[in-house]
Amino acid sequence: MNASIVIVEDEEDILELIEYNLEKQGFETIGFLNTKNVFQVLEEEKIDLLIIDRNLPGIEGSEFVAVLRSKEIDIPVIFLTAKNKDSDIEEGFEIGADDYITKPFSMKELILRIKAILKRTKLDLNKNAATYRDLNLNLASRQLHINKNLVELSKLEFDLLYTLINNQNIVLSREYLLEHVWNGDEFYQDRTVNVAINRLKEKIDPKKNKNYIKTVRGVGYTLC
Repeated sequence: MNASIVIVEDEEDILELIEYNLEKQGFETIGFLNTKNVFQVLEEEKIDLLIIDRNLPGIEGSEFVAVLRSKEIDIPVIFLTAKNKDSDIEEGFEIGADDYITKPFSMKELILRIKAILKRTKLDLNKNAATYRDLNLNLASRQLHINKNLVELSKLEFDLLYTLINNQNIVLSREYLLEHVWNGDEFYQDRTVNVAINRLKEKIDPKKNKNYIKTVRGVGYTLC
């Protein structure tokens, strides 16, 4: 799988280990020990994925990702960090991460999660759009418009909404969503789906008056 991956990790031995293993898998890697020059690379190069620690010199990793999202840089992000509290993980997803891996970590798990994200970001573009009520997904540009207003979504949020729209009037279980949005990666859990759904709701219905997504207790989610 050809892809360019930026890795930001302040421990040089860990950075070199990740680069070595990813390059063995055929990925192109660019490694940094801090965020100083990362922004420029992300703007100038075609980067498919960012792997970033949160404990970094100068700026906390989640703060850096928040800046990226504010600048509408929507490259998929994996946090790879020792911050492992539930609140840390939730904060990471809310800031805009597509995945969150805690240290110590399995290199095999990291590689599987990378491949899952890269697969997920490649939608079938044979269709031009997917629509539901006043939601309009442009599959070519990967943009969401609500009543002609652009709403920024991460790649994960876009894929999740696309799956829901593509299965209107069907209650989708968390297992189904894990299989079709997260590509059945065994490392993801129901909590992953819950957090992603809640984040998506906040973006498409911030005033909570449209109720696009219904939770069916004990079953899953559907559009309503």
